[in-house]
Order: sequence, then structure tokens, then C-alpha cells
Amino acid sequence: MFRRTRRLAVISALAATAVILSACTGSAPEVVQTSGGEPDPDATLTVGLVLEPTNLDIRHTSGAALEQILVDNIYEGLVTRTQENEIEPRLASDYEVSEDGLTYTFTLNEGVTFHDGAALTSADVVSSYDAVRTDDTLQGFAEFAGVASVEAPDESTVVMTLTEPNQNFLFSLTGPAGLVFQSGDDTDLQSAENGTGPFTLQNWSKGSTITFDRYADYWGEPAGVAEVVFEYIPDFTAGVNAALDGSLDVLTAVDPNLTPQLEDSGEFVLTKGRTTDKATLAFNNAKAPLDDVRVREALRLGIDHEALIEAVGAGEPLYGPIPELDPGYEDLSEVAPYDPARAKELLAEAGHEDLDLTLTIPSFYGTTVPQVLVSDFSKIGVTLEVDSVEFPTWLEDVYTNKDYELSFVLHVEPRDFGNFANPDYYFNYDNPEVQSLYAEALAEIDPDASADLLAEAARLVSEDHAADWLYTGQTITAVRPIVTGFPQDSINSRINLAGVTVAAE
Repeated sequence: MFRRTRRLAVISALAATAVILSACTGSAPEVVQTSGGEPDPDATLTVGLVLEPTNLDIRHTSGAALEQILVDNIYEGLVTRTQENEIEPRLASDYEVSEDGLTYTFTLNEGVTFHDGAALTSADVVSSYDAVRTDDTLQGFAEFAGVASVEAPDESTVVMTLTEPNQNFLFSLTGPAGLVFQSGDDTDLQSAENGTGPFTLQNWSKGSTITFDRYADYWGEPAGVAEVVFEYIPDFTAGVNAALDGSLDVLTAVDPNLTPQLEDSGEFVLTKGRTTDKATLAFNNAKAPLDDVRVREALRLGIDHEALIEAVGAGEPLYGPIPELDPGYEDLSEVAPYDPARAKELLAEAGHEDLDLTLTIPSFYGTTVPQVLVSDFSKIGVTLEVDSVEFPTWLEDVYTNKDYELSFVLHVEPRDFGNFANPDYYFNYDNPEVQSLYAEALAEIDPDASADLLAEAARLVSEDHAADWLYTGQTITAVRPIVTGFPQDSINSRINLAGVTVAAE
């Protein structure tokens, strides 16, 4: 059997480049800043974020806005993932995977309690996971389709059995599907919580702030700050202004064009973080004229990706659905190089020399990307109308009802290639060969062989021009020097705040 476990270790204050964690504590992100003073255990950390959730029910509501703040902070799963997307135990002290990839055995940490004081047992895990695999309204239902059974041989052991191997299964447990909730709990998750994490929900002032308190009875190392206040500021300039006037300790998602203001102030350290954020220009593959591959290819060939990245101010080129940090990545730049002349030819062949299209985009993304696309498309005879909408409207019209032509959004989740193998996803992309290859990749036990299958499928998706991947996002975060341990990478999808500290000023 394959075994993954953490053993008791001593945390050395001298180990500035690594954090060594014991088997009986929750994990914390790697330290990326060093403060000039002693941490204040009673401090409040104020973090500026862009995207506010519409509700707090992470079981029934998708979206990075929920995962970003709730996973690892309020709710925990048996396993979690690091900033580098490596899997590590969380509520489980260790786990084993059988040689055939079908049986997963987890041993729970001792002393874990929910925020209402009830002790966590294996029955809570079984209840949580049985709900996910049987209730299609819960997040993760599709990911649990291959789960045959979830059993608890004793109070501290959970055994999950799959019907077939799934290369992504353990990783899926690091997301909403793997979160553990109290069996029989009647908490209204829309506006309240009852997790096991290092923080509890103090208050949600909708349209403004969400506040967490340190959970005094947390089973692992206590959180480094007494309180966290998330300030939701959808306007990038307003976010910088809030940072400069002293309202924020950390500002995430800094607009690259505004970084000089923060740098010149001398009040912040700026970090650049790696992500799996795919800046995706979605095509509605089932709606004319986007149902014509020639039109989709023409649009891709008409985009000057390098110039767009320069205008955005941060990012790396991406010409396919798998980013560099995910298994199956391949440089696919040759599939859709910048070629406006060929784009015009393709549109003429398709009978669309003069084409009007509408781009639906959440308003918080600003105007840079739409302006570049409007300019680039005008050069190939495409008039692009930009419809900037509030995010709830985007979720309803584009994501749910698929009522759109083109859309732009950052898809931040890692290993989400399966969206292109799902014909019901809002892309409306349906390719049986891609679906077959993806299924083979999941069933392949060898991770390298699985990655090869994913690369093959990703090339097909790119050659079908199912979407355009404008760039891989790069996060810029402004952090006051008194803050230590704030995560740097992958923070658009996960911000683990357990190890963050604020020095006394």
C-alpha cells in the first residue's frame, strides 16, 4: 500500500525557509515575509479582497469566493493542498491508498471538535461524504460518482472504496467535496457555519466585510491572529486607496498598473504569486456563429496575446486548457499564433466578413481585457460589444443559463480540465474523444501516463478552439511589513490564514 503520513516534529525558529508540521496540528502556509517585531496574538488582520460571496453555503454554492476564505479557515477536509498544489493530511493524521487504487483508508486526528463543541468522529465523515455521493445538489457530486462506499470501522477510521481508479480523487478531497460537516447539524449554512477550522465566523456585513475570530478550542496550532476582517472592495483603484489610507494590512489582486502607488508609498511589500488561473475567453460552442470552428479559430488568431499580457501587466502566455502547474501541460502556442490575415480568411470562408458579437464580463475585471479584444477584433472585421455585469448576473445568465456568445472569467481552480469533458458545462463543448481520453486519464494509476493522456486531450480541445486562453494569471499582493506568513501562491483559490501573524506596532 502507498502511505502518506506526518510524524511529530519540532518547529525550529531558525527554519525560515520551511515549516515543519506535526501530525496533530493543522497545516499553515510557508512564511514569505518576516516582520520587524514580535507577533501580537491579539492582533486583527485586515485583508482586502475583490469578490464577495453571494452566500456562505459552500456545500451548495460553487465559486472561488467561497473556497478562498472558507476552506482550511472555517471548514476542513481529511486532506488539503499546499500553495504548490501538493496534497497533505489535514483532519486525517495519515492515509493509505491500496495498490489497485480503489481503497482509501484515513485515520483521524484526535481531539478535533466542531465550533459548537461537539467532537468529530468518523460518523461525521461518513455522513458528509455519503451526502455528497447521493445528493446531486451538493458540490462535488460529480467527483464522487465513482465512490462505491464510505464506511467507518471505528470512531477514528474512514474507508472509502471506489468502483474504479481515479487519478484525481484524492485531489478532489482537497476541495468542497472533501469538507467534513457535523452529522445531523441544522446550521443555516447560507449565513452561519459549524466547521472544525482555526477560525469561526463572527459577522457578515453584506456588501462590506466578513469577520472571523480565532477558534479557542482548535485541535491544532492556534491561529496567529485573534481576528481577520475581509474587506470587499470590487474596484481596484478603491482597493489601493484603502491600502494607502491605512485601512488594510494586505491587499490581494492588485492591478499591475497600480503597483507603483503602493511601491512608492514604502508601506507595503509586493509579492508575485504563481497560479493556475486561466484567463479564459469562453465561446458558446452551441450558439451560432460560435458553433463554427472556423469562427472560433479566427477569433483566436486575431488576438495578440503578448500585447494583451503587456497591457494587463502580469501573466504568462497560455494557449490550451491546462496551465503549467497542472498535470498534462504542454506548450500549444503553435495551435493559434497571432495571424490576423488568416483570421480574416477564415471568417470569409465561414460567411462572416462583418460580424457582431457580445462579450459578457463580470464588472470587477475592469476594462483592460475588453479594450484589447475590441481593438484586436476590429482589425479582423469583428465588432465586439461589451456587456459588463455584476457577478451574480454573470452566474445566472452565463454560468447557469448559458445565455451568452463570448465571456471572460478567470477559472482559478487547479486540475479543472474536466470542464471541457463535460458537455453540460457552460462552454457547451461536446467532444466524445476528449471525454474518452479524460476518462482514461482518471482511471490510469500511473500519474505520468495519466498526464500524457491529459496532454493529448488538451491538444484536441485547443485544436477544436473550444475557447481561448488569454494568459495564466499572476497574483500581485501588497503586504505590510508587520505581517508575516501571508500566502503568496494560488491565493485566488485558497488563502490559508492559520499561520499568519501581525507584529505589534
